[in-house]
Amino acid sequence: PFLMEAENSHLPDAVVYLLNGPERVPLKGITFKGDTIVFPITSYDTELRGVYTDGQIKGNFYRLFLDNDPGIPFKAEWGREKRFETSGSPAISDPAGKWEILFISEKGDTTRNVGIFNQEDERITGSVLTSTGDLRFLEGTTTPNGFQLSAFSGLSPYLMEVVFNGEDSFTGHFYSSRSVTRLLGTRNEAAELVDPYSLTWLREGYDRIEFSLPNIGGKMVSLSDEKYRNKVVILSILGSWCPNCLDEMEFLVPWYRENQSRGVEIIGLAFERKDDPEYVRKVLGQLIDRYKIPYEILFAGTTGAESTAKALPALNKISSYPTTIYIDKKGEVRRIHTGFNGPATGQYY
Repeated sequence: PFLMEAENSHLPDAVVYLLNGPERVPLKGITFKGDTIVFPITSYDTELRGVYTDGQIKGNFYRLFLDNDPGIPFKAEWGREKRFETSGSPAISDPAGKWEILFISEKGDTTRNVGIFNQEDERITGSVLTSTGDLRFLEGTTTPNGFQLSAFSGLSPYLMEVVFNGEDSFTGHFYSSRSVTRLLGTRNEAAELVDPYSLTWLREGYDRIEFSLPNIGGKMVSLSDEKYRNKVVILSILGSWCPNCLDEMEFLVPWYRENQSRGVEIIGLAFERKDDPEYVRKVLGQLIDRYKIPYEILFAGTTGAESTAKALPALNKISSYPTTIYIDKKGEVRRIHTGFNGPATGQYY
């Protein structure tokens, strides 16, 4: 479950927001096609599409970047102000605080993550930090024997349901549009992730990175260009489809405007879902327009290990979008940071 809120119901100026905790994701350009209403989610190349009757919209969530996506069914009901019904009785434990959470995939693979939750009456907000980023803004309520959280910001719906085993542990499941993952949680105020500077490094024999890649206008850009000589350069490895990358970009753009005069440049290297020039121009153009990006965004290839290895052979691997590379004025790589902790992570952000 998630909440939508209409600010203006009159087309073409109507704006609907997806709500997750303090997050408000605006959906603009809403249209009617016959008896169908379409909510475009341009950030992720997706849309909600359904028929409105008797105070409800019934339809599907479509991922437009997939060919012939059958869609995920959705139903919107007018007037509902809570995503979950409250339990009416206190939970057996307080979920507020920091938790060490094991995510166990359907194949049995295990990853160790950190949950940070806040509670106000029966309302819970927070996020889960992983070594590749965070799950952004989660919101929900307590239940008599646990708690439940959900989110939808336009890419994939999330649902987290857990049951307490005493005061300091829980079991549960995490659902997305593609998988179901088992959860084992333990209260642990000292829980931390692996060092984000330890996951990606330069392969033996390399001390710098070289590339020549096109921007959306077709101009080839390289670190050896005059613009970047004797400058500190930040390389942001990203995807227009990546929520944590968008969080990082929202931070980097104003930071760059404030610090460019000090001798620093940023270059975004985008790995996209398709290698189609028209598609790349569309999604990267929308990205640049939305964030008013003042630095170069280059198309580095499609997602996947083979493509990243071809574009950046000096690196051992790219394990996360975003990955951020810090290059000094001599052109040497000083540090490589995996992931980004966004505004939903509180002190980590």
